[in-house]
Amino acid sequence: MILNTQVVQSDINQFLEYDEFVDCELDLTFLDPPFNQAKEYASHDDDMPEAEYWDWMKHVCGAIQAQTSDGGAIYFMQREKNSEQVLRCLREAGWTLQNLIIWKKLTSAVPMSRRFGKHYQIIAYATKGKRARIFHRLRIDPPLPANYRQKRATGMYVTDIWDDIRELTSGYFAGDEALRDMDGARFHKQQAPLALLLRIVLSSSMPGDLVFDPFAGTGTTLVVAQQLNRRGLGVEIDPDNANCIRERLCEIRPSDDVSRFRDDYRYTVDLDEIWCGDNVNELENVLHLPLFRAPVP
Repeated sequence: MILNTQVVQSDINQFLEYDEFVDCELDLTFLDPPFNQAKEYASHDDDMPEAEYWDWMKHVCGAIQAQTSDGGAIYFMQREKNSEQVLRCLREAGWTLQNLIIWKKLTSAVPMSRRFGKHYQIIAYATKGKRARIFHRLRIDPPLPANYRQKRATGMYVTDIWDDIRELTSGYFAGDEALRDMDGARFHKQQAPLALLLRIVLSSSMPGDLVFDPFAGTGTTLVVAQQLNRRGLGVEIDPDNANCIRERLCEIRPSDDVSRFRDDYRYTVDLDEIWCGDNVNELENVLHLPLFRAPVP
């Protein structure tokens, strides 16, 4: 049983066969794999044959589904053009689709020569079984549209269009949250924003639940889960990334502190309980474990 936050340096295909994973009961998974678009990764081939890539994704989705608690959730993020394949993977792996979330980017769209520019990514939210075990109807209070006459009294429910979370773009707009090396260069250009994972973890888990990230990257999922008193399990193949995650978990940077987003959800019912349960101001039951390597099979 995972009692705290753990980071495993391993190839995900091998990890899915380990007893440590087979003995787990997952409550929430954030699946943000490499998109197979020929990007350079130190420890992964991002230019796989199309059919092979999607067979791999189906296998990963199926293995996670088998270890997920009844009503547990998965959030599968991908490029908009791959929506059909994502939905097929989830369906054939036994998941039940609940929402296809549109994450609308806040910076410039990617221009295209023969079609409309791309301005969003998809996040497929699905559950094991027809009904979610945990789903919190979060309330936010974004700026009013121009045609509104008066301010909302208690905010609004989060919908399946997420247009209030800024991506960590390159350059200036990435801000202090983006991890950088000693020369100021971006450590990982696909780093997910804290606000995105915060919304997912708050929506579909409770304190004490096990949150899984099979392609942990820079560890944003685990950083959020740890601060909200969730148990976390992340798998990352790249040793540099895995060490980066360990460092982020051992000492939370001011820019990684999720408490700055709490007021965004102030109209949510039972927010204190959802946020981190009985330990609202202290994280006494969360242990920082050193990185360990998965055994070689």
